[in-house]
Amino acid sequence: MAAVEVRRKPRAHQLEAALASLRTGVQAVSAFVGQAEGEALSEALIQIRESGIDPLEAAFAGGVRRFDKSGEYAADGALSVIAWLKWKCKLSGAAAAERVGIARQLDQLPKTEAAFARGDLGYEHVALIARTADHVGAAAVRKEEASLLHEAQTRDPGQFVSVAKSFEHRIDAEGALAESNRAHTRRYLHLSEPQDGMVRIDGLLDAEGGATVRTALAAFMKPIKDDERTHGQRQHDALIELCRQRAGGRRDGAGPRPQLIIRASLDTLAGIPGAPAGELEGGGTVPAATVQRIACDTAISQITGRGELEHELNHASRTIPASTRRALEARDQHCVFPGCDRPLSWCDGHHLIWWIKGGPTELPNLALLCRHHHRMVHEEGWALERKDGRFKAIPPPKRVMPSSRTA
Repeated sequence: MAAVEVRRKPRAHQLEAALASLRTGVQAVSAFVGQAEGEALSEALIQIRESGIDPLEAAFAGGVRRFDKSGEYAADGALSVIAWLKWKCKLSGAAAAERVGIARQLDQLPKTEAAFARGDLGYEHVALIARTADHVGAAAVRKEEASLLHEAQTRDPGQFVSVAKSFEHRIDAEGALAESNRAHTRRYLHLSEPQDGMVRIDGLLDAEGGATVRTALAAFMKPIKDDERTHGQRQHDALIELCRQRAGGRRDGAGPRPQLIIRASLDTLAGIPGAPAGELEGGGTVPAATVQRIACDTAISQITGRGELEHELNHASRTIPASTRRALEARDQHCVFPGCDRPLSWCDGHHLIWWIKGGPTELPNLALLCRHHHRMVHEEGWALERKDGRFKAIPPPKRVMPSSRTA
């Protein structure tokens, strides 16, 4: 007679026993950490994450997924599982939404879920993988899941962001560009009125802007002899010094500027589908369209990819020479985008026929565009033409909204 195994539902006393063991373990670890020093303390901190917090987050994700599917949160009067988590688990709305997103994506990413449960992956790595799956579809992530997990296990979350964004760009460059454009619209900078002798500055910079500011400040950040300033104070002083020097510098946009270093493959610069995103030195990625815009008026010091650009030795830079810049300013006088009169100091030199497509760095092929309109031409699909000495802006064709992705 065959034996039949009957799976019993866990009872309340089993949970109480498990929680009692957990509390005992937490108390023991807390006591150890309170007295540990040196190598023992560092190992304890590592194991708190690997053996405790991350596996518990994995268990939490599995429970949230089942709880979400069951709809049992409605029994408490909650309108959604996110609302229930905010209420019962004391999470912010963003934290609750992130955990629900992770729970739903892990159901389709078995290798990631297993690595998370073992403590091989940190919570932030898993959140990035889940977010990537949400952007490009879980099926695309599953195809390269092993590779992504390897990268996640060998990089910290900040470094892994670039890996995930580059993967998204290879899979869906248009979607990555749309996300970058959405991020760009959230940018802002606010300076308060002086209060108690201080002015508060806060804001959000897009990846390109952040990298530009960070790079520009770096030259003024070095400590001086017997420097007692904090890192934050040195950043403050660097920003002020940068503004002072810029205010007393050249009016036009020609000549040396803060170096924004972007590492990009030849495929990215050429806009070939499947190419990775450009990588900003210091962290962050930018879409191919942004790389192409910046390449309008900048220097190439090295190109990596399938080969060197043709004529690269003869055209080592697209930086507009000072004499050409002066002639360009005398002709255009301000941003040439119809209806815009932003001054010369706000403008980049734009190649009407893009340099990557063979356009020369010569006056007939150049136009002054303020940074906002330069971005519209490269990242947002606008076109700029010059005919009979007049410029015409052509809006991008209307896009058909894609259907929502499925796994």
